[in-house]
Amino acid sequence: MSFNRSPALESQPTTFRRSDDPEYQDDPEFSRFSESLSEQLFTLTSKIGKLSQQINLLGTKRDTERVRERVHDLLEETRDGFKEVGEGVKRLTTWEDLSASQKYTQQKLSREFQASGTEFQSIQRLALEKERASASANRAALESSDPTSQQYTDNPQQQQSQQQEQEQLRLASQDEVDFQESLIVEREGEIRNIEQSVGELNELFRDVAHIVHEQGVGIDTISGNVQNVAQDTRHADLELRSANKYQKNARGKACCLLVILAVVLVIIILAVLLG
Repeated sequence: MSFNRSPALESQPTTFRRSDDPEYQDDPEFSRFSESLSEQLFTLTSKIGKLSQQINLLGTKRDTERVRERVHDLLEETRDGFKEVGEGVKRLTTWEDLSASQKYTQQKLSREFQASGTEFQSIQRLALEKERASASANRAALESSDPTSQQYTDNPQQQQSQQQEQEQLRLASQDEVDFQESLIVEREGEIRNIEQSVGELNELFRDVAHIVHEQGVGIDTISGNVQNVAQDTRHADLELRSANKYQKNARGKACCLLVILAVVLVIIILAVLLG
């Protein structure tokens, strides 16, 4: 036999595939989709941190319109992000034919989504409370700032002068009043948006929690079946060992009986021969 390699074999390049080659993965689409959801959840977590910092400034000396704009923008972006990721998690929880590692990834992402969602809902409620308090305070201040509330004297000239001053104040402050009124209306609109968002996200989180709970029941059932099988296997093993021990004891007893019978038979034969 010749051990020389043929030129055709020597000319073929040797290639090695990486362990993470999509062709060797159980489900490449699942891997790509779960990784994308994980990255989105990480981004949402970062936004929640920034949002918490900005909300803490509301109602303080550092509260400005710029801060409120950032809070509004972050709320909108994070809210939309949770809706998108929530639909993705719901899709992920219905994925079929998963391996053990993929099921672990599925459960992990579902738990992370629920934890982040709970934190975001708490932050939304805090923002809602601060927005309501600010809107109420501003409206009360606006209603109490009446430039015509000054008392008039009995002097006709002074009354005329006061009336002129009041008219000037009224004209000068009308723009400020209109501006403050528009801010209050805008904040009340933001309050309604937050309230609506809290309700929508609550429904989404309930759906995901329900799916995760059903999966948990299924996993518990599988785990229980595995434990039952293991217990039955242990019982069967004990029974087999007991049966084997019984068979050994029975064989030992049979051997003893045979030896006794053989001795008796030899004695009888010798007695007959000697007699």
